Amino acid sequence: MSEKILITGASGFVGFHLIEAALKMHLKVYAAVRRSSDINHLRHLDIQFTYPDMEDIGSLEKEIRDHRYDYIIHAAGVNKARTREEYDRVNAGYTYNIATAAGQVAPQVKKFVLISSLAAIGPLKTFNETINEQTEAVPVTAYGKSKLLGERNIMTMPLPWVILRPTAVYGPREKDIFILLRSINRGWDPYIGKMEQQLSFVYVKDLASVAINALFNPSHHIAFNISDGACYTRYELAEVIKEFLPGKARRFHIPLSIVKIMAGVLEKTGALFNKVPALNSEKLYELTAPNWNCSIDKARKELGFEPTYLLRRGMAETLQWYKENKWL
Repeated sequence: MSEKILITGASGFVGFHLIEAALKMHLKVYAAVRRSSDINHLRHLDIQFTYPDMEDIGSLEKEIRDHRYDYIIHAAGVNKARTREEYDRVNAGYTYNIATAAGQVAPQVKKFVLISSLAAIGPLKTFNETINEQTEAVPVTAYGKSKLLGERNIMTMPLPWVILRPTAVYGPREKDIFILLRSINRGWDPYIGKMEQQLSFVYVKDLASVAINALFNPSHHIAFNISDGACYTRYELAEVIKEFLPGKARRFHIPLSIVKIMAGVLEKTGALFNKVPALNSEKLYELTAPNWNCSIDKARKELGFEPTYLLRRGMAETLQWYKENKWL
């Protein structure tokens, strides 16, 4: 009989790829989604849907106990919210609830993997070092702070947990970096200010692969930073994208002061429709940070993680998917 895995946030970008990776490992997948979620892109997969109440520890405990899950990957969360309280409620509160429920039915659950974010550590202000697992956590946004709180919420839990902190994740179905892809496809290559930056990325399939592998690895009660292992300048992402798109995109720089005004206007407009724009005042702290370069030496050593996609290969596959599915 196949072992069972519960994947939360299953209808999302990362969740979809976690499901595909789990199925390749012949796990019986239970996809935790909200009843309001769009799951049309998941219906062709050999999975079971479930609708746990992430606000209720008792309900979650019953969910885990009744289905006898062997593994849990918690990927549910929000990366856009209007208040710090909303970030904390979902990114930290839901993590606490499901980890508590899993701990109460231990040792049934063999491994609990939390998909956190490098934003929980935050960027560096200088260029002469890289972010590693010993770097002091100084998140610069409410999102990052909520992810850090979520991590801390499980660190005393009586179950074998692993935390993965991916840097900027891209790939098929991603919608934020896609904004830049669409802009370049239309002939515009915009930048905020003219500061130097060091950036890092990870292809979603590599993230999904290391998450599934972490389930079967003996390492536990440990956190890992996840990227493709490379460091990129602020212009390299766009240059790679341009290699695979026709036409030319004009590079231009918008002063930070102007972008702050734009973000404020977008936030006010979004508030009228109860939406948070991709460009917002908080996000600017991450978008303009000097150094997001991170080390994956620990993941390589302890998880055997070896990324198979550097930016050029991953972006080629991503753009091909966007074209085939009429996103571009």
